[in-house]
Amino acid sequence: MDTINSLNQSEAHTVNFAAIFDMDGTLIDNTPFHFKSWQALFKKYGKGELSKQTYYTEISGVPVMDTIRRVFGEGRDEEQLKALLNEKEELYRQLYAPFLAPINGLENFLTGLKNTGVKMAMATSATVEDIDFIMNQIPIRGDFDAIVNSTMVSKPKPNPQIFLKAAEKLNMPPEKCVVFEDSLAGIKAANSAGMKVVAITTGHTAAELHPVNLVINDYTELNAHKLAALFE
Repeated sequence: MDTINSLNQSEAHTVNFAAIFDMDGTLIDNTPFHFKSWQALFKKYGKGELSKQTYYTEISGVPVMDTIRRVFGEGRDEEQLKALLNEKEELYRQLYAPFLAPINGLENFLTGLKNTGVKMAMATSATVEDIDFIMNQIPIRGDFDAIVNSTMVSKPKPNPQIFLKAAEKLNMPPEKCVVFEDSLAGIKAANSAGMKVVAITTGHTAAELHPVNLVINDYTELNAHKLAALFE
């Protein structure tokens, strides 16, 4: 039997934790395409060369509109800022569409968790349009009991609000939740929420991803048993 599904039925009934997933860089390896689209926007509008370090430490994991306002806000009204957001996101979708795919092992992993009774939520800073862009191509929307996006909270990562909202929707206390993240802002948010953290190395090296409980390269390295052990 697949190790992901190896919890027997009696164990499945005793599962007492929930899993909360970020989307960008965590369910899909799209971060390099977001970076390229941000680079193009910075260059086009005279904001200089965007470095990888700046992107991964200041932009990755933060709602797009927050960065648009911070970087491009001076002298622009809300309608102009929204147009910039749409331009950035359209460019990202054009770049990523030919390569859109789940991270290795994801679909089997989610199915295994669902089969063992683990409640799951997605908590993402992505726009609703970007969520639909991904979920329309990868059939995993039904695996999640709740989806929380940036419009549903008032404070972005690294504030823990989005993960606490997800836990609330799952009716689980924060200390019984494990968050899957790739970004430094997301890891900080999960820790601030008092949750376990599994980090994935799509944007950072394992050494850069801390403090966390586990680090994985993809979902073939993980199963329900390993997650349950975090709560023992």
